[in-house]
Amino acid sequence: MSRPPGGPTISRLKQGLATPTMRAVLPNEFQQKRAGQRSLIVLLALALSLALVSACASSGTFVWYNDLPPAERGPLTGGPPTPEYVIGVGDTLSIKVYEQEAITATGRVRTDGRIALTLVGEIVAAGKHPSGLARELETRLKEFIVSPRVTVNVDTSQPVSVAFVGEVSRGGAITLEPPANLLQAMALAGGPSEFADRSRIFVIRRFPEFRRIRFTYEALLENNGGAAAFPLRNGDIVLVE
Repeated sequence: MSRPPGGPTISRLKQGLATPTMRAVLPNEFQQKRAGQRSLIVLLALALSLALVSACASSGTFVWYNDLPPAERGPLTGGPPTPEYVIGVGDTLSIKVYEQEAITATGRVRTDGRIALTLVGEIVAAGKHPSGLARELETRLKEFIVSPRVTVNVDTSQPVSVAFVGEVSRGGAITLEPPANLLQAMALAGGPSEFADRSRIFVIRRFPEFRRIRFTYEALLENNGGAAAFPLRNGDIVLVE
């Protein structure tokens, strides 16, 4: 009787009698495959974890409007009855340093919120009061001048331009004459859409520092804590989730 090709080898493998070389190679290949599978599982788990963390962090941090300093809220929230003007992007400023005509300058606030002054260099002006900017300039000029005295005047101001995004009836840019408040702008945008979460309305502000200021639509309609009179600034973004 003739043997089938490879017969002895198949038989010996079935009986576990493969050569030492074969016994060494086959398990290693199997282990490498298992190790590769485990690595893939770990990577997939890590990617899933990162995705979940990113999703949780997407809402970002925020501050409730009634937790802001009184000077940043409207006049109905305990702030001064005639709040000082807030410098905005595009405004033209006249900066005068007493007895230092060479430093006196007039300039326009750039889109990055900054303005340049001799000796001081570039400084953020948007989002600040003229008197506050003057005090800040005095502090920085003390390195070069003894007891500097600075005044900042707003020669020309720009209309308040804000953008509405998210679940609003009419998204896009809205331009208002100053002073502009949030309820007025929300009315021009048509209010929240039927899919909006009315408890998650944010004013996103870049200057002088990045902030997400949270409101509820009920607070705006009822003017709780002066929410309706919250003053908007040029460049603000209103997000309705």
